[in-house]
Amino acid sequence: MERKSGVLMHVSSLYGDYSTGSFGKEAKYFVDFLADCGFSYWQVLPFCMTDEYNSPYKSYSSFSGNLYFVDLPALYEKGLLTQEELNAAKQKSPYLCEFDRLQEERFELLKAASLRVKDKTSIEAFIADSPYLEAFCRFMALREANGGTPWQTWTADTPDDTTLFAWKFIQYEFFTQWQEIRSYANGKGIKLIGDIPIYVALDSADVWSAPDQFKLDKNLNPTHVAGVSPDYFSADGQLWGNPLYDWAAMKKDGYEWWCDRIRHMAAMFDTVRIDHFRAFASYWSIPASSATAKAGKWIKGPGMPFIKAIKAAAGKTEIIAEDLGDITPDVYKLVQDSGFPGMKVFQFGFLSDDNSTHLPHNYPANAVAYTGTHDNNTLLGYLWELDDPTRRKMLAYCGHSGDWKNGCESIIRTMFASHADLVMMPIQDLLGYGCDTRLNTPGRADGNWAYRITKEQLDSIDKARFRKLNRMYHR
Repeated sequence: MERKSGVLMHVSSLYGDYSTGSFGKEAKYFVDFLADCGFSYWQVLPFCMTDEYNSPYKSYSSFSGNLYFVDLPALYEKGLLTQEELNAAKQKSPYLCEFDRLQEERFELLKAASLRVKDKTSIEAFIADSPYLEAFCRFMALREANGGTPWQTWTADTPDDTTLFAWKFIQYEFFTQWQEIRSYANGKGIKLIGDIPIYVALDSADVWSAPDQFKLDKNLNPTHVAGVSPDYFSADGQLWGNPLYDWAAMKKDGYEWWCDRIRHMAAMFDTVRIDHFRAFASYWSIPASSATAKAGKWIKGPGMPFIKAIKAAAGKTEIIAEDLGDITPDVYKLVQDSGFPGMKVFQFGFLSDDNSTHLPHNYPANAVAYTGTHDNNTLLGYLWELDDPTRRKMLAYCGHSGDWKNGCESIIRTMFASHADLVMMPIQDLLGYGCDTRLNTPGRADGNWAYRITKEQLDSIDKARFRKLNRMYHR
């Protein structure tokens, strides 16, 4: 990796007029902002459909595109939406994603647009060229035909044609609009970092279309499920509930499903972060009947043969290994042997008195260093909640004196000066915002993923300050 810097902000957090961020003019404006600041990367969260709690890490398909990101004004310009429909879709608040409203209204609005398509040739050809998207569209249409029930209980096997085409139309618009944003960003010198959730949802096109790739019983339900062991975030661990991969079955065809997933992401992004990378070394397996993750145990993962397969599939696309959490020697070795840059998080550097690898003076060059991730508090929120001795120690480490409330600037400067090739900051940390703008709290189902900026807030960021930092530290 080159010595650069960037910003972490999901598309949903973009400003706009229609209840969530989208692939509209606002995305291009944000690219311009990044370029004006001297940044080189924009990192997003997974683009796939979200679950009932709006998490992008548990989806109906790992290959799908989130319908909420389809830009409505672009459809209006094509004559597929009316001015009245646009007006009716206007948001009530610019500060949060209006998920309840989106879940109730957005698909029906996009379906109405799809019914006005006169020539379906390009859309049908696009979907036919991607078996995974085709499976997703059929899955969603069949899911509706079966009353939204889990696929193991389905009785109807014929989807409604208009619903099926609506999903095809949505995916076509999603991917074509995104490619326009990507081309614009690359033209401005901005690279895009995408995100792959390691696991998929049980109620998904992924498991429905390829159940042999997962650890399921004779009734097609998981025998064991995914999660993480007790850690800093949760004393009980985290019970995610995703079905586990049948790595022995995947090995037989050269991990083709995963290779296709990597190729899919490589066609969309310049760099890809793989979430929970440690599971490729060893993963936490929890009996499906367990109430918490405590009952789990470590199972050996697919290791380097798998890594070699996905590296070949990625081609020139760079991969970032999210190697956070309970990291054991086998994980360290796998990350090192892979050659992928790992992640360092400033907020983890002061959890103990040890000489943590998350302290900036220990960052290797081949690393991506974050002030915090989407799972962390904001930098200001983190400072606020620290005990006073740790806060004083941490600020002294960053050469800060005076009011601790101004300490974020010293932390950011310390990160820029670090040896890590790439430094990334959530947009909230550029703004200096507190815990009320936190994106996600692990282990809590409700109240996450809704944070949005406004254009006025984005414009309030001192671009000259970040241009200076990027020049000073040769980023």
